[in-house]
Amino acid sequence: MDRRSNHLSLILALLLSVSSSSAQSFLGVNYGEVADNLPSPDATARLLKTTTISKVRLYGVDANFIRAMAGTKISLVIGASNGDIPSLATDTAAASRWLSANVLAFPDTPISIISVGNEVLELGDASLASQLLPAIQNLHNAAMAAGGAAAGIKISTVNTMAVLSQSDPPSSGAFHPDLNSNLQQIVAFLQKTGSPFMINPYPYFAYQSDPRPETLAFCLFQPNAGRLDAVSKITYMNMFDAQLDAVKSALGRLGFPNTDIVVAETGWPYRGDSSEAGANLENAKAYTNNLISHLKSQVGTPLMPGKSVDTYLFALYDEDLKPGPTSERSFGLFHPDLTPTYDAGLTSGSTSVAPSTAPPQSGNSSNIPTSNMWCVPKDGVDDAQLQVDLDYACAQQGVDCGPIQPGGACYDPNTVRSHATYAMNQLYQVAGRNSWNCDFSKTAILTSENPSYASCVYPGGQ
Repeated sequence: MDRRSNHLSLILALLLSVSSSSAQSFLGVNYGEVADNLPSPDATARLLKTTTISKVRLYGVDANFIRAMAGTKISLVIGASNGDIPSLATDTAAASRWLSANVLAFPDTPISIISVGNEVLELGDASLASQLLPAIQNLHNAAMAAGGAAAGIKISTVNTMAVLSQSDPPSSGAFHPDLNSNLQQIVAFLQKTGSPFMINPYPYFAYQSDPRPETLAFCLFQPNAGRLDAVSKITYMNMFDAQLDAVKSALGRLGFPNTDIVVAETGWPYRGDSSEAGANLENAKAYTNNLISHLKSQVGTPLMPGKSVDTYLFALYDEDLKPGPTSERSFGLFHPDLTPTYDAGLTSGSTSVAPSTAPPQSGNSSNIPTSNMWCVPKDGVDDAQLQVDLDYACAQQGVDCGPIQPGGACYDPNTVRSHATYAMNQLYQVAGRNSWNCDFSKTAILTSENPSYASCVYPGGQ
């Protein structure tokens, strides 16, 4: 074993030694291979087992990687390339052969989705676009005929936000009229088979087109004034939710409001050219950490409340052979030596960037655990900051935010302040009931007045 191998083994051993929490069912990552310096599939599989990532998306089929993932309990999205579409669309035997070679050959690796093509509808190739649905259907039929685990695989395709002609405000979301015919048939099939509509929302690119400070905060899930959708009367507090709800609106407008959505890609580059506003390490770390906290909170979006959309981060590693601006080669969460590019809170047992709950440095009577008290937001704190506090609190271990989900005892009144109050108090109670556990960047305060109401019971006061 050479010195580099010893180095990689040491890093993986250290990561495995600190692993202490299970994977997040909604959190995935993209594994691109346009690179000449990637770690071995086995090393990558060991790395992934030290993280909270539960899903990996491949852009094609890599037999060595798929084999390496056997036994990890991490599910895969594999891809049929754009070049495969014509034969899959016209030859059912070709679809069966593709399934046999790329799915049935790997019985020990869970494969959840086959993505047929990548961003096909945005290419402007009418012939290829017309063959997309037949290819999807033939692969689906082959999977059903194979039975077993293969019959449970969902067949879909990945789209960019460019399939929408309108996305702002979210309630106006609509697909391009010239794509409606293809999309009508494709989404009908997806809904019939329980397969997701896969989309790539990138708040980073939205910021590129509108590089104002207030837009950056909106894109990074940071405190901001919010953006009112004048039609739905919903105030959106971040771009990610706004983009997803625009897709939800577009699907409803197409006639398929119940089709599930999966985020196939989203991320933020940690470096870029001088002309690429916002492409830096600080923003990449903020976006990824705040996105993960938002997903962990299970708050969902205004049009899809109470659950987190399955989301695949872009990307596991940089792809150093990609053409284009520097940002295209700068989305990696990990370096090829398996060290993190920045702390994204992905390692099992790690904590996320969050409002301060650290104890004060000097010891005094305020450090004594406080009983018969509840933690509530201070008067005057705006909804933007309370949303940050809510997302953070619900993402922490031991905090149960189920009662503020739809149908829960504390869901009504359905306001950010009410939900944040419950979540912040939950964290205070489970974290030790110390004064510093009710800090939240100076936005919370302890009270002896029990905030419970009706059937909504706030823990504490014992």
